[in-house]
Amino acid sequence: MRAARQAGSLMRHNQGLVKKINKQSQHDIKLELDVRCQKLIEKTLLSAFPQSAILGEEGVAGATDADWRWVVDPIDGTVNFTYGVPHACVSIALQRRAGASDDFSTVIGVVYDPFCDELWTGVPGGPARLNGRPIHVSHRTNLAQAMVAIGFAKDPASVKENLPVFNALVGRVRKMRMMGAAALSLCFVAAGRFDAYIESGVHLWDIAAAGFIVECAGGEFWRRPIAGTPRWRMLANNGLLRRKIERIARAARKGL
Repeated sequence: MRAARQAGSLMRHNQGLVKKINKQSQHDIKLELDVRCQKLIEKTLLSAFPQSAILGEEGVAGATDADWRWVVDPIDGTVNFTYGVPHACVSIALQRRAGASDDFSTVIGVVYDPFCDELWTGVPGGPARLNGRPIHVSHRTNLAQAMVAIGFAKDPASVKENLPVFNALVGRVRKMRMMGAAALSLCFVAAGRFDAYIESGVHLWDIAAAGFIVECAGGEFWRRPIAGTPRWRMLANNGLLRRKIERIARAARKGL
């Protein structure tokens, strides 16, 4: 929590300043501030837990063979942040290695939105919390009343795969939303603001913390790695809408 707040404070301080771009593509931007925020997070976490590892969007650090690792997205929603849209966050998950394998499971999730000063947390056996208050997913079962978020990752294949899904859902739900920060969309599902969130092509650091928070809030967080890539397909929902959304998504993608 302290590391997330420190990085968030740095984001907020730089909100109105000119951003130094290290790298950009058609659908993505990498800022010098991304690196600075991750270094700040690394310093805080590794000073407290020197035997742990860091797996972050801006690189790895610490004991890479450790049984515990922090999965870090220092600025989720970088394009929003670069353009002055105050919808971005810090995402930090703690994961534990499962036995001698390379499989890890999340045991702590923290997401901090410095612009709304909202801190989302999840721990095993406890409720998900927003600024210390317990939260829960929605109870909506009718897709026509649902708010559904969708994300389009950076690669053209993701856009091609998810655009038919958007077109199929937009006429069946209350509203579709594309917010540009995966971790916050997941947290919105956890709090019942959204009823579901679907995306293909996200990285682990985009979803590890907030997906766990969804589960702590009583929701479902389905995810699968995409073969041959470091990316994931995912569908988070309130536990009542998954089959309906999956059926529509499957039918929409058949036409590709």
